[in-house]
Amino acid sequence: MRSDFVANVSHELRSPLTALSGFIETLQGPAKDDADASDRFLTLMQAETGRMTRLIADLLNLSKVEGRQAARPTDEIELQRILARACTLVQQRADDADKVIRFDIPSELPSIRGDEDELVQLVQNLLENAVKYSAPGTAIDVSVTPDTRTPGISGPTLTVAVRDHGEGIAREHLPRLTERFYRVDDHRGRKSGGTGLGLAIVKHVVQRHRGRLHIESEVGKGSIFKVHLPIEG
Repeated sequence: MRSDFVANVSHELRSPLTALSGFIETLQGPAKDDADASDRFLTLMQAETGRMTRLIADLLNLSKVEGRQAARPTDEIELQRILARACTLVQQRADDADKVIRFDIPSELPSIRGDEDELVQLVQNLLENAVKYSAPGTAIDVSVTPDTRTPGISGPTLTVAVRDHGEGIAREHLPRLTERFYRVDDHRGRKSGGTGLGLAIVKHVVQRHRGRLHIESEVGKGSIFKVHLPIEG
């Protein structure tokens, strides 16, 4: 597993590094005095640098949450605040993609035991995926539902569901979605700026909170990601 992980990281970094090397070589040679070409290549270099920055940030976040796996969070957290913070981080991207984030949340919810920053990242990752893969002009629906019984969890839970109205995911891909660097559409995932680690981080945050992640999807009808979090510590 470690060998595969190193190979995947190397592969993910090799592409932007190769691109940057080529751009620099061009700017030092044929495009040295071409202002239009310089602007174009600098824009591309910025995008590739951003891609590597996101990858390294996600690797560090994944390592951090894995290192804390055995220690269950103990802070009292309000899910309304988690959702508000995550939505703020994603709102501009949703606006740019002509997509609306809609909420269906009860006015009163019990608090849960959790790590606020990790839960914000969890919701942010799910929202960003929904923005990437839903159809333009559609809505992303976010709901929170109290449940008295959830398989695998003793006691009541709060279920956070993020639903998109996109192309959907074929059934054979669903079991592998939380694997590191696994992408249903590799080219599209890279083009959209994804690192391939978002759902792996989601999985480990859910595990640290002793929750459950459930994914439902149907081709042509979109996807719904449900996170079940225990209310009681």
